[in-house]
Amino acid sequence: MKKSRLAIVALLSALMITPSNSDACSRAVYFGKAGQTVTGRTMDWFVSDMDTNMWLYPRGLERTSNTKTPLKWKSKYGSVVTTIYEGAAADGMNEKGLVANMLYLAEAKYPEAKADDKRPTLPISAWAQYLLDNYATTAEAVESLRKEEFRMVPILAPTGEPGTVHLAISDESGDSAIFEYIDGKLVIHHGRQYQVMTNSPIFSEQIPLAAYWKSIGGETMLPGTNRPTDRFARASYYINEATQTDDPRKAVATVFSVMRNVSVPIGIKVPGKPNIADTLWLTVSDQKNKVYYYQDTNSPSMLWIKLNQLDFSEGSGPRKLQLDGNPDIAGEQTKNFKPAELFKFLAPTE
Repeated sequence: MKKSRLAIVALLSALMITPSNSDACSRAVYFGKAGQTVTGRTMDWFVSDMDTNMWLYPRGLERTSNTKTPLKWKSKYGSVVTTIYEGAAADGMNEKGLVANMLYLAEAKYPEAKADDKRPTLPISAWAQYLLDNYATTAEAVESLRKEEFRMVPILAPTGEPGTVHLAISDESGDSAIFEYIDGKLVIHHGRQYQVMTNSPIFSEQIPLAAYWKSIGGETMLPGTNRPTDRFARASYYINEATQTDDPRKAVATVFSVMRNVSVPIGIKVPGKPNIADTLWLTVSDQKNKVYYYQDTNSPSMLWIKLNQLDFSEGSGPRKLQLDGNPDIAGEQTKNFKPAELFKFLAPTE
């Protein structure tokens, strides 16, 4: 026990003195009463505009990974997805209540291409969408991805930043999984207990941090900086100490309040740490009632989509809610998606 505590203290000390080179997204899952599961996340990036829009994708949509050895699939479930750069699915929920949140991870390293590896490839820009299209539960997704029937490949963001990410999913029951590629190997953490994820360090090092702060107790002390480890500690404490309710309105409000607590204020600059990033937008997914909420930090209001009232029927076509350039869009937007031509996923240089 003593050695374990010493190891955690050493890790904390190293993280406090090491410059952060990751962008500051955070994700947390709330367990309310009567099955009221809600997942929230922040999207933080060092540029002020990611060309963010929202898309409605129906069942039966033919998809391709847009790589030289493409992975092709047909969507089994309809979904609502928040996209970036009109080329990547960053966040979303499908009609079964499965939520996918893609977060930056500087330490990610993907499998190298080998001449004898004939598997199709999937860019990280399509990773979240692939899961939302194909799976209804976390367990189902984990079982499938463990087979590694495709090779994951990174991309470059349009800004030139390396596209290195990890992916969190949660389903209506609250079951979670974290997917990371570390040293070319797929690592999966699967369980309801994995409620919170930030960026660095890799998730296996975030787990002992949770245990450390739990032993101290949030009433005694909580770290307050915008470092990923500090945000992880605050989110872990508040998401469970907040009032647990079966009221969906209060549950959603609670998760928004937690995500704002771990958001990075606009304009924060840290000397020597140019990649500490402003929070650009937040999403909150009510998985029991299938309502997807979005808030642009440049807007005084939020918007929401009721998935149970959308037409996901095969053949209905992709539709788009134009957020980019419309910071004042607010309120229920369920009926305001417009038919739009499907974009191609950002692909790697192969």
